[in-house]
Amino acid sequence: MKALNDAHELEYERMPEVVAKAPGRFHLAGEHSWFYKDKTISMAMNLYVHIAVSKRDDGLAKIYFHQLNDRKKITISTNKFRKEDKWANAIKSVIYGFTSGGFSIGGVDITVYTDIMPSAGFGITTAMKAATAIALRKLFELNCSDVQLLQVLERGNRLFLKRNNFLSDNYAALFAKKGSLIITDYAKNSWDYVPFNFPNRKIIITDTTVPRISVWNEDTLFDPKYALLLGELKDKKNNVYGGWSYINSIADIDEVLEVLQKDEQRKLMAIIREHSDVLDIREGVEKGDFFKLARAINHSHETVREFFDISCPEIEWIVKRINELEPNLEHLRNPVTCGRLTGKGYGRCIYAIMRDVDYENYLQKLVEFEKIFGFHPATFEVECADGASIVV
Repeated sequence: MKALNDAHELEYERMPEVVAKAPGRFHLAGEHSWFYKDKTISMAMNLYVHIAVSKRDDGLAKIYFHQLNDRKKITISTNKFRKEDKWANAIKSVIYGFTSGGFSIGGVDITVYTDIMPSAGFGITTAMKAATAIALRKLFELNCSDVQLLQVLERGNRLFLKRNNFLSDNYAALFAKKGSLIITDYAKNSWDYVPFNFPNRKIIITDTTVPRISVWNEDTLFDPKYALLLGELKDKKNNVYGGWSYINSIADIDEVLEVLQKDEQRKLMAIIREHSDVLDIREGVEKGDFFKLARAINHSHETVREFFDISCPEIEWIVKRINELEPNLEHLRNPVTCGRLTGKGYGRCIYAIMRDVDYENYLQKLVEFEKIFGFHPATFEVECADGASIVV
């Protein structure tokens, strides 16, 4: 906090009036299936974006990103998206979300201070928006409920940034609960919690620092005909979380999907597999069955690698080492560790859940990774965190 206060005071010659924070997040599984009204299971983590704000006596918003040593300035009444503003467009979208919804935002100085940088796949941009939103609500004493705050973020995404709304990102940033995973149900526009309690296990985030080179546009999934075909494969089941699952007959699935090209079939099979993985992860966590949880996570990684083709050799090398931390062959059936890429893939980030006793061995594997590939990975031991909150 002192470093943030000092940074704000040095930049604006005044102390912040309000400080807010919001957590980063990663998705355990299901992050590509929102278009099909499916579910995503996520974890908000104790790596935070802090936002400090103080009022100005004019109509300007000045925005300072401490770690980037970068500054932007806008006139609030003429706030527009500008590509060259890069990271600052996220904060500008929140200001737009308020003003376009009838809320009054005055002049403001804003400082961004973060534990981890954007573009790593940890939801830092969304955390920046969430922390900014609750900080401005507090600073200007806005009569804005949590539901309205969510709408502020959604308006900013949809109308200012011209992007899709990823409810799982917003829910994790705003409403996550310490000690629990959060599940987003896109069919119901709702969220739910699953307490996460596995003693003697560490949750490790690894930023491989491998530059992300994307060769797959996720938008290619968002075709209404795909939604219609998958709709034919949904089966209502009262005894299943969420009330439905996909049919498990391969013959029936093949018959419905045969109208598509092979690469299209693979992508929709990935959606079907991810649905089962989300349900299995939830059940494993709920019942305290680590083996079930780990099998589902490993299966989900296999899905995004083989069906979405969004992995890369560097990611695969690390995931393989994670699964080799316990050399016993029984580990294949009842894994004691698990790992999966997270985010858009093609580099950057992996999450892993491993035994405490395996952590030092894992760090040694990363030393070997650096020697082989030339990238210096960063690791973070994290835990389930609360959503956005006011610090001061």
